[in-house]
Amino acid sequence: MEILNVTQKEFGEKSILYSLTNDHGVTMNVTDLGARIVDLIVPVNGEKRNIVLGFDSAKEYYDKDIYFGASIGRVAGRIKHGSFAIDDQNYQLPVDPKNGHVLHGGAESFETKIWQSEIVKTDEQVSIIFSYVSEDGENGFPGTLKADITYTLTNENEWLIDYQATTDLPTLYNPTNHVYFNLTGDVTKSIADHKLVVDADRFAVVADDTTATGELRKVEGTPFDFTHSAALNQVLETTYEQNVLVNGLDHPFILNHTGFDRPQAVITAPNDDLSIEMYTDRPAVVIFTAQFGEDGPVVRGEQLANHGGITLETQVSPGAIEFEGFGDIILYPDTPFKSRTIFKINQE
Repeated sequence: MEILNVTQKEFGEKSILYSLTNDHGVTMNVTDLGARIVDLIVPVNGEKRNIVLGFDSAKEYYDKDIYFGASIGRVAGRIKHGSFAIDDQNYQLPVDPKNGHVLHGGAESFETKIWQSEIVKTDEQVSIIFSYVSEDGENGFPGTLKADITYTLTNENEWLIDYQATTDLPTLYNPTNHVYFNLTGDVTKSIADHKLVVDADRFAVVADDTTATGELRKVEGTPFDFTHSAALNQVLETTYEQNVLVNGLDHPFILNHTGFDRPQAVITAPNDDLSIEMYTDRPAVVIFTAQFGEDGPVVRGEQLANHGGITLETQVSPGAIEFEGFGDIILYPDTPFKSRTIFKINQE
């Protein structure tokens, strides 16, 4: 009997929830609101465990946190003072009046849009292709950008994210996905006892306002050293100034390798019964440890713990438009954008 399947239903606010299930009973629910992942439900020891943070309706995303699980663009992370230049042409984006910067492409960006969607199914995988046209001048960015983001669930228990985009004018493009993992499935529990491996010898230092300073610092001898498996508690219970500054992690890690022959990062559940491997062709991953304090949102009826999730946001490191050696996020009309990130589920 064929199990690999996709169904859909209304999610509210004119959005649709798509439910993808593979032959192993893994279910991934995604929505055209912000081209986002809502649920990733994995059978573990006879029980179903939802290992990502999400809400039960589109309205909750608007009311509580519009970034949870969303596709982020045009530019992930912070653009300092909202200013940049391309080929000696200066641009100024509308900034957040609270801090004078631009976060995740500015107000009402990719995460708030209803994307066009198309279902593609084969014997071994099922995909949803999300498409959005960001018009020239949207949020101050030049060029009409046509973006496709494809989510695929395979029978190898992989969630593939494929990014493609074209532009008619030189512009900036640096997308990511803002998924939060909590591999216990219990949002009332901190991720402090999750174990993390990141194949990165350097991280980007951030300032008080969490913009990149331009310094790339070695992880060796710091709590940022996850070159060997270590509990996330080492960045939560420390006096190291970069961790104290943000109460955990909100930092880009510069990856030692890219590609799909071996993972660049691995998160493992506290009791080792589940892990997520991350593979990417992007040069960096921003890791954020959900330091919402006691005021985190209610997630599926439960109060989210402080540090109740962890992101692995693959991208070019923020600061790329300011600093040499941080990468390039300029997209030209003659060079279409293409990128892939894979999250592979492993059950012990």
